[in-house]
Amino acid sequence: MVKKRVKTRSKTRAKKRIIKRSAKKRVSAKRPKAVLKKPQGEKLEKIGEVTHYFPKVKAAAVLILKNSLKVGDGIYIKGHTTDFKEKVASMQMDHVSVQEGKKGDEIGLLVKSRVRLGDSVYRI
Repeated sequence: MVKKRVKTRSKTRAKKRIIKRSAKKRVSAKRPKAVLKKPQGEKLEKIGEVTHYFPKVKAAAVLILKNSLKVGDGIYIKGHTTDFKEKVASMQMDHVSVQEGKKGDEIGLLVKSRVRLGDSVYRI
């Protein structure tokens, strides 16, 4: 008669695994979540929307939906993963530098960070 070997784990080994697993869960639960904050105390007016991003030159194509935007204005760009403020340094329309973009114009803006299609552009 041949005896079969049955694999068994010791109780202490099983307890150690349970403790390790629960420790991993606790660590991941304590990890802080990224919180996006909009500028407080500043009046925001939505003036446009990002229609395209050019990563090599770090420029965004923005369709102006309301009023106008001038060089030197402060803007706030907000999207699903985008959240930053900056001043308009340069602006182009059809590869020609312009000082102001009006309602209905699609302009190109230099931006300091990546933006995505559909991000909102606010005037500060």
